[in-house]
Amino acid sequence: MSFFTAKDGTRLFYEDWGQGAPVVFVSSWALNADMWEYQIPTLVEQGLRCIVYDRRGHGRSDRTGHGYDIDTLADDLAALIEHLDLRDFTLVGHSMGGGEVVHYLARHGSDRVARIALISAILPFLCRTEDNPEGVPEAVFKSISGQLREDRVQYFTQRAQAFFATHLGNKVSPELVQWMTEQCLYNSPMALLQCWHTNVYTDFRAEMQEITLPTLIIHGTADASALIDITGRRSAKLVPGNIYKEYQNAGHGLFVTHKHQLNNDLLAFIQG
Repeated sequence: MSFFTAKDGTRLFYEDWGQGAPVVFVSSWALNADMWEYQIPTLVEQGLRCIVYDRRGHGRSDRTGHGYDIDTLADDLAALIEHLDLRDFTLVGHSMGGGEVVHYLARHGSDRVARIALISAILPFLCRTEDNPEGVPEAVFKSISGQLREDRVQYFTQRAQAFFATHLGNKVSPELVQWMTEQCLYNSPMALLQCWHTNVYTDFRAEMQEITLPTLIIHGTADASALIDITGRRSAKLVPGNIYKEYQNAGHGLFVTHKHQLNNDLLAFIQG
């Protein structure tokens, strides 16, 4: 297995597949690099180089007792990019990964990056505040934190079908649902809680307005994890000149249920 070292000494797992223009994938909260298994083969076969990694506290990376703030997570992404000396590459972030992509640009600049794609991203700012009335009441997030503390297994198991919006006809095998749920459980419980806090309370609105790179935003209309009116549609209004696509009846797990559509859109964006 391949590892790189973050600036605080944390060892982070990564995989590097294919040749050609690089594409770096940043995974969702509670998932690891394996979530991209339907994207990597297709893009590699189309002549692209695909790089995936496990966030600290997730999957095969070190379970450190610190570093789950957005600055450190963005610095971890920067360490991967510097380790491989990547240039003129595409950054793709799903869910929480979208925030890490945006903050990487704000913190480290965009000189190395050619374009970004924000997929089902939990942006621009989830928590309701006086100047963010479109957000979700904080009590909802405190309830979710309580559920994660009380019975993490039940939390992920009960939400698995909604993750894929199977009630709207999206076909996912029971075995795949179970495998994805197990991915969520194969992480540090403390890392999940701290990343959840970062997810909820980080305000990316100002940073998104400063993005100058070509940006693709994709969101499912049936996303129960990141409601489209609070996230995707608001994001599309903030990023200058973005390409915005809505997938009808797609849930948060559209990288599985709408994999062919997503792969085609990513390829057209990267190669166009």
